[in-house]
Amino acid sequence: MQLVALTLSGAALLPVALASLYGESDLNHTCQLLPNYRSCSPKAQPNFTDSCCTETYGGLVLGTQFWDTYTGLESQGQKLPRDSWTLHGLWPDFCNGSYTQYCDLSRQYDPSPSPNTTTGTATGIPVPPYTGPNIGTFLKPFGKFDLLAYMNKYWISQGSPNSDFWGHEFSKHGTCYSTFDLPCYGPEYRKHEDVVDFFETAIMYYEQLPTWKWLAAKKIHPSNTTTYTLSDIQAALTAGFGAVPYIGCSGPRYNGTAAGNGTLDRGYTQISEVWYYHHVYGRVQRGHAVPVNASINGGSLGNCAKAPGAIHYYERAAGSVA
Repeated sequence: MQLVALTLSGAALLPVALASLYGESDLNHTCQLLPNYRSCSPKAQPNFTDSCCTETYGGLVLGTQFWDTYTGLESQGQKLPRDSWTLHGLWPDFCNGSYTQYCDLSRQYDPSPSPNTTTGTATGIPVPPYTGPNIGTFLKPFGKFDLLAYMNKYWISQGSPNSDFWGHEFSKHGTCYSTFDLPCYGPEYRKHEDVVDFFETAIMYYEQLPTWKWLAAKKIHPSNTTTYTLSDIQAALTAGFGAVPYIGCSGPRYNGTAAGNGTLDRGYTQISEVWYYHHVYGRVQRGHAVPVNASINGGSLGNCAKAPGAIHYYERAAGSVA
């Protein structure tokens, strides 16, 4: 992923976060009347089809997940689920692998914007911190108490309240999809309907990506003593997903450890994240997704150490699991 300013197909960089990506009307978005074009295909263009009905903006859709070992808020009851990775987000990259963020500041619900401008640079528009009711409260008028409970179990933040994290994910990423744009909901739009829609959609993709199960099927389990080889982890996830995902690691670099001292392998050694790349047919909300390799645009497949036995998949800390 490479950050760029707000970009439209064939247009120059725009320094503004618009309330609507294309300025379309809130009328006549009956998607059942239109073909479900594949995102990033020649026909997935706003001048060819309805951008409410085919994803024309963030056409490379990433389902992202975390492996954390603690939350830092266990004393407040914020814990990690048993035998499951957690949901990070659902991100809309451009078809060339670059991306933008905070595309609609009228829907900014992130208490701690990161970065704090729309471009991540000093020349970008400032993203003001959100100070209103937490985004979890938006679900209650829709009677989505079951959704809220699910999110508090599987969409877990480290170091901040879960609702702050959800606000960050929607505001930074959810506002940059054409199919979640406000005009797509028509003239009878209910306030925050788009937020609920985004949360439900992110969970739908997450449910289709059982990272824990795919690793366990190849006898790759969290352990504080056993280490693993990146190629084995990659093979397990590729077999389950159908394409090669991006695998992210943290912790020390391998050549900075006793085992890797003197080697040239500068990859990190603690598995912490996976990004699954897709193209989608029609609306992202339909869930008709096609796995694609994370390297589809020539990008990296991860930052982890490649040496045999270099990767730690640590157990969760005592008291951190619900």
